Amino acid sequence: MKRALVIVILAILFVGFNGIFVVDEGQQAIITQFGQPVRQAIKDAGLYFKLPFIQKTHFFDKRILKWDGEPNEIPTQDKKYIWVDTTARWRISDPLLFLQRMNNVDRASSRLDDLINGSVRDFVTKNSLVEIIRSSDWNRSYTLTTETTRKKELVTVGRDQFSQIVLNNVSALAKSFGIEVLDVLVKRINYTNQVRETVYARMISERQRIAEQRRSEGEAEKAEILGNMEKQLKDIESGAYKKAEEIRGDADAKATKIYGDAYNKDPEFYAFLTTLDSYKKVLGSNTRLVLQSDSPFFNYLTSIDRRKSKY
Repeated sequence: MKRALVIVILAILFVGFNGIFVVDEGQQAIITQFGQPVRQAIKDAGLYFKLPFIQKTHFFDKRILKWDGEPNEIPTQDKKYIWVDTTARWRISDPLLFLQRMNNVDRASSRLDDLINGSVRDFVTKNSLVEIIRSSDWNRSYTLTTETTRKKELVTVGRDQFSQIVLNNVSALAKSFGIEVLDVLVKRINYTNQVRETVYARMISERQRIAEQRRSEGEAEKAEILGNMEKQLKDIESGAYKKAEEIRGDADAKATKIYGDAYNKDPEFYAFLTTLDSYKKVLGSNTRLVLQSDSPFFNYLTSIDRRKSKY
């Protein structure tokens, strides 16, 4: 009797536990009976009941999930191959539809692979490289370059709109699977090895042109500075020479006046002094002077003797 009672109690507990389930925070659940849903999705955390054995509980994550795709090699419209690495965030917005169409997260991730990679490839192949790597507000003044921007290099969509266009395309299709795609982001865009070498060569050539331009501008500025300096130096020298000549002219005028006043006071004495000055310029310390009797220098010497005899 006791054994039967224990068995009954255990059976009741087993059936009871099978009919009770808990929905955790961050989870949502769908109850199905023979594969068909029997009630609305349970999105609030708590303790719930179901028919044991007949009804089945399907749990799905209510949190935001991450999708991370593999890098893909895609050709652009201008025939340049690039690697595009994208990521996205999504969540299960309609668990019942998700159960019917996807059933599990792995299958949903695989479906997102097709949707996102296909939309990314479609955008890249229909646009040039500059539309993918540059933002829509890109301006030529943001970069150092000596090249003229061609019309086909003007950005009309840009990298920021790239993600939005892909998101719009994917979201419309993902809703039919009970999935809400929150955003699609490009983690990295890189050139393939062949394109990378071409880009590096172009960058080196561009920087060399910029360097040559800066050197040329520097040489022109140097020549202008040296020219201005030489002009200023000549102006200074010309002003100094003019001032020196004016001073010299004033001095010569004063000296001439002094000589004239001295000559008017005593012509003979003036002639004597000028003769002595001439001797200083002509005679050296080891010089012997031989004069003829009719030499002007000799006449002054004899005149000195005559002046002495008078006095």
